[in-house]
Amino acid sequence: MRVPLSWLREYVDLPAVTAQEVADRLTAAGLKLEAITSHGHDVKNVVVGQVLAIEELTGFKKPIRHCIVEVGPGNQGAEPRQIVCGATNFAVGDKVPVVLPGGVLPGGFEVGARKTYGRLSEGMICSERELGLGDDHDGIMVLPADTPIGEDVVELLGLRDEVLELEITPDLGYSLSIRGVAREAATAFEVPFRDPALIGAEAMAAADADASGSYPASIADESACDRFVLREVSGFDPGARSPLRMRTRLTRAGMRPVSLAVDITNYLMLELGQPLHAFDRTKLSGEIVVRRARAGEKLETLDHVVRTLNPDDILITDDSGPISMAGTMGGLETEISDSSTEIVIEAAHFSASGIARESRRHGLVSEASKRFERGVDRELPLIASWRAVQLLAELGGAQVRPGVTHAQTEVEPQRIAIPTGHPGAVAGISYPREAVIARLEQVGCLVEAGSSPAGRRGGVDATGVVSGGEVDLSVTGDDMITVTPPSWRPDLTDPNDLAEEVIRLEGYDKLPSVLPKAPAGAGLTEGQRLRRRVGRALAAAGYVEVLAYPFMGERDLDNLLLPADDSRRLATRLANPLSEDEPVMRTTLLPGLLKMLARNVGRGFADVALFENGLVYRPRAGAPAQAPVLRVDRRPSAEELASVAEALPAQPYRVAVVLAGEFERSGWWGKGRAAGWADAVEAARTIARAAGVELNVSADQHEPWHPGRCAALYVGDTLVGHAGELHPRVIEAYGLPPRTSAMEFELTRVEAHLTGPVETPRVASYPVATQDVALIVPDFTPVADVEAALRDGAGELLESVRLFDVYSGEQVGEGHKSLAYTLRFRAADRTLTVEETTAARDAAVAVAADRVGARLRGA
Repeated sequence: MRVPLSWLREYVDLPAVTAQEVADRLTAAGLKLEAITSHGHDVKNVVVGQVLAIEELTGFKKPIRHCIVEVGPGNQGAEPRQIVCGATNFAVGDKVPVVLPGGVLPGGFEVGARKTYGRLSEGMICSERELGLGDDHDGIMVLPADTPIGEDVVELLGLRDEVLELEITPDLGYSLSIRGVAREAATAFEVPFRDPALIGAEAMAAADADASGSYPASIADESACDRFVLREVSGFDPGARSPLRMRTRLTRAGMRPVSLAVDITNYLMLELGQPLHAFDRTKLSGEIVVRRARAGEKLETLDHVVRTLNPDDILITDDSGPISMAGTMGGLETEISDSSTEIVIEAAHFSASGIARESRRHGLVSEASKRFERGVDRELPLIASWRAVQLLAELGGAQVRPGVTHAQTEVEPQRIAIPTGHPGAVAGISYPREAVIARLEQVGCLVEAGSSPAGRRGGVDATGVVSGGEVDLSVTGDDMITVTPPSWRPDLTDPNDLAEEVIRLEGYDKLPSVLPKAPAGAGLTEGQRLRRRVGRALAAAGYVEVLAYPFMGERDLDNLLLPADDSRRLATRLANPLSEDEPVMRTTLLPGLLKMLARNVGRGFADVALFENGLVYRPRAGAPAQAPVLRVDRRPSAEELASVAEALPAQPYRVAVVLAGEFERSGWWGKGRAAGWADAVEAARTIARAAGVELNVSADQHEPWHPGRCAALYVGDTLVGHAGELHPRVIEAYGLPPRTSAMEFELTRVEAHLTGPVETPRVASYPVATQDVALIVPDFTPVADVEAALRDGAGELLESVRLFDVYSGEQVGEGHKSLAYTLRFRAADRTLTVEETTAARDAAVAVAADRVGARLRGA
């Protein structure tokens, strides 16, 4: 929100302070300062001149005029000035701004006397853009005929000004207006505030008292809109231009002047915070109805985009169908044009959540939608529309048609019962009762003594406690007050909201800083240590850690080829998603990682190995639909924390990797090695080694992996994940390189198998003894089964088993394969003999023969 300081001072009597001091006070009140921009402070020696004569110069490719301009006797002499100008939109007798020699324009541009086009030019006649008043550079700025010659243009037009650019948080939507910021400034400086919403209020009330309806309108869906106002004017002059003051303020507030009718609606939106829309009455047909969209409806909006409407979209319609996306953007067919003389002004109060979803759904963020989705003052439509038609009459020569169309649904005011000590309990300091009441009244609240909570959302139970348990209302007597928030603060719905307002206005800087005491000897939990070990181990193995977007959409699950009954499709939907394409919390880490891999590959990084560790969110059957709201003035009890945990989805901690391209790089040392499914399985083994558990691997079929290249990962009898090569259709859907592999591993399940801290392996002092063995087995036999048989048969002396060769061919027979292993034996208390290692090897081979039908190669 850009706030010209001169506009702000119109409604609040600020003391003689700098723009930075104003910004500091507003920042302390919660309005974050982005920037301060100064205008016109470097402009000098610009005066009002009158054109006495114009000579058209010939012989040039463009119009060139030699002008004689009177600038007044007090400006470098009494003689008229000769000025060469290329603009043609002014005539003899017009008053124009003139920069005299030695003058300076915005940006530090100095103007001097010089000879050009064969004539002497003693200065320059200025356009609006050259004075920093807008983008209009089509012609010279012509001043009103009664402007005094020789006057200082900087003072006359108010060129000197400072603009505060503020970042408005969603809960302070009322501050997206001069009215709202002025109210905060008045509170910060403790000076009077003049509400611009009261301008013309008495005249409006008198005019509307006996008025009949204006253009017919109704509300078909009360959940979409609870107030809709129409007023009409006729005989409007479409050629009338917006006053310079209005155009200047619009430009400095960040909006482009368009035409008088549009500028008036934008000006009032910036001043009051109430978006308005102007319809060309001649293009309307039949009654205007506010309703939700119907299946198949479309609308071409003002940006010339034909939009397919969603059934939840809020529309303004007439007999022809949709004519505007309510609170977001108008339709092209009914917009006012350069010939519009009959105008209908619309002002309404739409559903904040409905407009927010509509805006995000269509990727259409407008100045109007920004305000509606944060909450607009429900009482503004009547006064804002009244001021709009009055300005159209005053500045555009229109006739205001008597009457107003006012369709509405009665809304009971919110009333909140709160102990006066509650803000202090939340803040941790004591606020006097008088200070609490005074601060709430400064916000605009009506404060009544005693507890009268009727009408409060949630109600009060038999013990006097607000539903949800936020605040204990069992306090009675003088400590209780009932607060009715003002219409411009729809965000105040809860006792804690009121507490925040008191704390904010009393000053966050007054809150004590108390560091929590850490319990002695706590340190990291075993689970935290495990996660750090896993991250370090994967990084050491060549993977790069990333942090992917934690939300996903239905398309992601379809791209993973998940069946309709797959548990990963059951996801927690966000109430207010950042994007309608990704509205649910992730149930697997893979979509985010795969999209990040595709992004890297698309930018030329073809050899990529990424990993992420984080939570996934798996809804529990039978869980409550909504978690209870807890108190904030004390620590929640164990029962309250349990009730919250019960409503939350399960949040297991997982690790996932994706890899493509070369896993071992090519170079001068030789050819590299492409990443494959075995590397994904090895990543799981790396995690298991870091956890100190034994990982068992077996063949499996599980989406999104290739049916013949997928491994199930087990710790004991617990399934902890899957690894392998992705299905070709998944690779195609995400735009990944061929043979991309991935692994997902659930650390939470491994933590249950941890028996304590991982011990550092002991370094044996006795030598190792090795025995090689080659076994012939049927070619369908899993390698993991053979390895498990060798481990079980070799006994305690076996230190490790390593597969170093796989062979299939005529020598082993059709339908068979040869697996060659190195068995390492070691004893902790002696050097092993050949007889001992041979016996252990033979025992291992015997178990393999019994379990998988293995036989020694060459036997």
